[in-house]
Amino acid sequence: MNLTIDIGNTRTKAALFDEKGRLVRAMNIDNTTPVPIKNLYGTPETLGMDRLAAAVGASVMFPSQAVLIVDFGTAITFDIVTAEGEYLGGNISPGAKSRLRALHDYTSGTLPMCELPEEEAVFPAKNTKDAIRSGVVKGIVAEVKEYIKEVRERFGEDVKIIFTGGDAEYFAKRVKFPIFVASELVLYGLNAILEYNAK
Repeated sequence: MNLTIDIGNTRTKAALFDEKGRLVRAMNIDNTTPVPIKNLYGTPETLGMDRLAAAVGASVMFPSQAVLIVDFGTAITFDIVTAEGEYLGGNISPGAKSRLRALHDYTSGTLPMCELPEEEAVFPAKNTKDAIRSGVVKGIVAEVKEYIKEVRERFGEDVKIIFTGGDAEYFAKRVKFPIFVASELVLYGLNAILEYNAK
């Protein structure tokens, strides 16, 4: 039985992966830990272990396929693993709640603090709250679609797209592409790293 723990910026997740019903060991993971993919990140010492674990998890779920991982949390990260199992790196931008908070905080509170809307984003919005909520949602959706387009042009139409993180389900409903939602992707990656190092 493997225990994996993902300590993120906004929440901590844990999962048990059973095989023989006992915990073999606990392991701290850092940039020197061997992983089952090739890490081509230019500065591995600055790479978040959650991003690397998600890349490993994606390569386990979709072996021999190119994968774009979009992690919706405090930040939105976009990471690529090639069909050959090479982690190329990715980009980071503010997450939905970070954008909503910034609009409120950096306008000295003149713009209201808002939550993500349950209804579809509208344009043009007819009031300030809807303008903020729709602007953030439409901005993120457009951003994600542009990354998907770029990755498909580079790696082909059959590239797998995985959404993970706290807002993954929310944005999966709003981005019109075939998407696999794996909320526990980092945990799968941590388990794969543990298994790889146990061998």
